[in-house]
Amino acid sequence: MVDQLNTALHNVEIRRVGTKNGAIHVRHFPGNGPAFLLLHGFPDNSRIYDDLIPHLVAGGRQVVAIDFLGFGASEKPADAQYSFAQQIADVEAVAKELNLPTVIPVGHDAGGPAAINFALKHPQQTAAVVVINAFYGDAPGLLVPELIEVFSHKPLKALQQHFLRSPEQFAWLLNFQRERMSADLTEQQKRRYQELLGPVIDENFRQQPSAGPAFAQMTYQLGDEVASNTARLVELRRSHVPFTFVWGRNDPYLHVTVAEYMCSQVRQGVLHVLDAGHWPQIDESSAVANIMLGVR
Repeated sequence: MVDQLNTALHNVEIRRVGTKNGAIHVRHFPGNGPAFLLLHGFPDNSRIYDDLIPHLVAGGRQVVAIDFLGFGASEKPADAQYSFAQQIADVEAVAKELNLPTVIPVGHDAGGPAAINFALKHPQQTAAVVVINAFYGDAPGLLVPELIEVFSHKPLKALQQHFLRSPEQFAWLLNFQRERMSADLTEQQKRRYQELLGPVIDENFRQQPSAGPAFAQMTYQLGDEVASNTARLVELRRSHVPFTFVWGRNDPYLHVTVAEYMCSQVRQGVLHVLDAGHWPQIDESSAVANIMLGVR
């Protein structure tokens, strides 16, 4: 896998795509067919797809990995207003800059709303949507991780800011969440979780400027976004864009019932359930790639 990733990285084109809020970091891997637009959630960045990308590139597909503004290698303006609407604008800017006539947004976790709402806004440009252990509107079985619960509960704003000002205490909170998220993984999956995902999340917050402001603002809006998307379910049901849902059955928060409900809300939807946790693209990258390579 390391050799495959190195080959893929050798052919990658690194872009800085400007938006009205700042420049976003994009990795563009050439290939055929509608481009897979890989969208991450929080508190991570596009490197969560590093195990998946080589499989997709080896399959001849075009891949675009995006760090949303405020995360990863993208700019992190101190005065930026980070939002779910801003993330849709990030996707639009990338599609326009790279001159992509048709795309397949791939949304994981909080990247799900951006993927789905881009498709609703640009149905002619969207060949399909892939949703990986994400959320949209309210759904049976939807649970919020404790880390996200703290930062999304508006009456706790003072506590949220306290955690962000205290690296040691914020690190404790991250470690608590990491243990919860990986509890039901296999030993091999836990090792890869620690090797790839842990450093990605840690670096997101340790770098200066950090992803802290974007993370805090995005999570603070979580409840409002879920409510807004619940109101959009009628529009989602009317959409003719095909959806593929790829789900890790061992996700302790976004249970398979969430995927089943989301799949029931679209005209054309298929659900694949894997023996994986919240990040199937890391736990079962080959299986996820095989599913995605069938999406066109």
